Amino acid sequence: MIGAPIAALRGVTKRFPGILALDRVSLEFRSGEIHVLLGENGAGKSTLVSLLAGMLEPDEGEILLGGKPVLIDSPRRSMDLGIGTVFQQLLIVPSLTVIENLMLGGPWWVPLKRSAALRRFEELAALLGTRIDPDAPVTALSLGEQQQVEIMRALWRDEKLLLLDEPTSMLTPQGVRDLGLMMRRLKEQGVALILITHKLLEAYEFADRISVMRQGRLAGELGPGRLESSSEAQRTEVLLGLMFGAAAGAPAGTGEDPRRAHARELPLLVGRTPHRARTVDRTGPALLAADELATSAEFGATPLRGVSFELWGGEVLGIAGVDGNGQKHLAEVLAGQRQALQGRIELHGSDITRGRVPERRRLGIRYVTDERLGEGSVATFSVATNLVLKEIGAPPYWRRGVSDWDLIRSAARQQIARHDIRTPSELTALGKLSGGNIQKVLLARELDASASVAILNKPTYGLDLQSQRAALDRIAAAAARGAALVVISTDLDELLEISDRIGVMFQGRLAGLVANDDEAERIVGRLMTGAAAA
Repeated sequence: MIGAPIAALRGVTKRFPGILALDRVSLEFRSGEIHVLLGENGAGKSTLVSLLAGMLEPDEGEILLGGKPVLIDSPRRSMDLGIGTVFQQLLIVPSLTVIENLMLGGPWWVPLKRSAALRRFEELAALLGTRIDPDAPVTALSLGEQQQVEIMRALWRDEKLLLLDEPTSMLTPQGVRDLGLMMRRLKEQGVALILITHKLLEAYEFADRISVMRQGRLAGELGPGRLESSSEAQRTEVLLGLMFGAAAGAPAGTGEDPRRAHARELPLLVGRTPHRARTVDRTGPALLAADELATSAEFGATPLRGVSFELWGGEVLGIAGVDGNGQKHLAEVLAGQRQALQGRIELHGSDITRGRVPERRRLGIRYVTDERLGEGSVATFSVATNLVLKEIGAPPYWRRGVSDWDLIRSAARQQIARHDIRTPSELTALGKLSGGNIQKVLLARELDASASVAILNKPTYGLDLQSQRAALDRIAAAAARGAALVVISTDLDELLEISDRIGVMFQGRLAGLVANDDEAERIVGRLMTGAAAA
């Protein structure tokens, strides 16, 4: 039963230089309720979570717990107040066991008591309905099981408010179902849950209440009564209008109906988009070929073990699998960032196995990493600089070692307009942009006309619906130009939409290559678990 508010925001505002992240937001989060937050990248959802988690403090307004104003000025204070947070990136220590991870974080002067920790572990395991060996190394757990440990950690001190930031983004379908059962058990115990997701189907399945953030403001919400009494089509129509606005996606001044303006987003929102059928000519030699690739791995990582495939121009090869089964190594070895221990890579029939990143880039191989900030870009550099980051020192932007900043900025403004990159200017630091706009910058840089092969690792991970659609459109356009693309993703629906064939990684091996037909979803799902394809 839904109870009284456990936490509330009253007129909360948060500013960053040049950005109004939250604008006078007021919300309540009730016991025994799953409260879903929807919105585009940059809408303010993660800022709101950061305030409750003690990562940020509001500039204006107040946060209330149990009806009383509180100051949450650190993550420690947040936990002391009974707030648990599960972030997008798992924070457990891979070199420790499950119980060792759960025992971390207590006061330094309090001795660790394994027996008491095991009793608490058993209590939470019973509450959550999970079966995990407390002495298992974290590296031996599946991603879904690791997330269950994160939820245990967030509830370790009997927290009554649980924040879940995009918890399903890297889970298998079964992992999503297990998470749903876990959340329902918690709400029956009176826990208030805040769930951030980009997927309307998940919102409909899990939510008691849906609130929509747009441009830092609370655009509106659907409460329990409205959710129960309306059809899926009615809910979708209302939420699309709240998320994108009446004129979103329409030419300026047209006032186009949001249902028409976002017709192409609708399949992505409420179910799988139909496969984008392409005709791939495989009669000639392959554009890219990998033969028996193997790599060495650091402790805790999964190396490649005899991976072979061929890829033709105009084809999209999707790579599915639970995260951590060798996908990162595959992307890096194809891009030249990791040397193959054995095996061979050919481009247009020529051996490029020992070619480094600059050589492969000159040959038309492009790489979009899953680590947008840090590996894929420099957050403190401007948008303009990041767009030419891999061309530093080369013409036309450099002449005799001198930067042509007028040309760099002019080209950046053209890219910003062409790819709808939302930024105050080309001189804005990239790190100040939303995740979707950072990804637009990377895709603009990598998927240019000179790209003949592109390796894309989780190209839509953590993006809002419009940004996902923009990324998938760019991939389809590159394939239409004749480029060969390897798209690695943990989102099976996405791969079923964009891919011509789907390979499944399991324990460092390519468990199978599946034609994208009516049976693909069933076969790929089995291969992801290590089962046979039949």
